Amino acid sequence: MDGVENPRVRRVAFTGRDMAQVAVFAALIAALGLPGAITVGFSGVPITVQTLGVILAGAVLGPRKGTAAVVVFLALTLIGLPLLSGGRTGLTALAGPSAGYLIGWIPAACVIGLLTVRILPKYPVALGLLINAFGGIPVIYLFGTLGLLLRTDLGLREAITTNGAFIPGDLAKVVVATVVAKGVHRAYPGVIGG
Repeated sequence: MDGVENPRVRRVAFTGRDMAQVAVFAALIAALGLPGAITVGFSGVPITVQTLGVILAGAVLGPRKGTAAVVVFLALTLIGLPLLSGGRTGLTALAGPSAGYLIGWIPAACVIGLLTVRILPKYPVALGLLINAFGGIPVIYLFGTLGLLLRTDLGLREAITTNGAFIPGDLAKVVVATVVAKGVHRAYPGVIGG
C-alpha cells in the first residue's frame, strides 16, 4: 500500500485557507459578544448577538469549518479568555444556566452547514431562511432547555417557555445571517468547499 490512497478514506485535513476562515469566524463570534448581554426572565440566561455568529458560521462555512469555528471559539473561552458576552469565560458560563445553549451552538452550526450544502450553489433566500431558522434555533433551544433542567430548579414547562424570550431576536438574527450568507455564496461560490 505504499503511496496508494484508499479511495474509501476521505481526507479531512484543513488547508491554510480553511484554518484562516475558521479563525475569522471564531473571532467574529467573539466580536459579536462585545455589545454585551441582556438577561431577561428568571432563568439567568442572557440574550446575546453571538448566536448570529454561530448561524453565520454554519451558513457560510458549511458543516466542517462552521462547526470548527464554534469549537475553536468555545475552546478559547474554556481556557479562560473572557470572550462570551459580558466578559464571561466558558468555565463560568458552563457552570451556570446558559451551559446547554453554549453546547447547542456546536450541533446547530453543523446542522445549518449540512443543510446549506444541499441548497448550493444557488442559495435560495427562502430555503436559507428555513434552514437557518429550523436548523439552528430548535437545536440550540433543545440543548438550552436540557441545560436549564440540569442547572436550575425550573420544571420542564418553565424551561421550555423560557425560550420564548429569545425567539424575536433569534428570528432577526436568522434574517441577517441569511442575507449575509446569500451575498457571500454569490460572491464566493466555493467558500464551503468539498
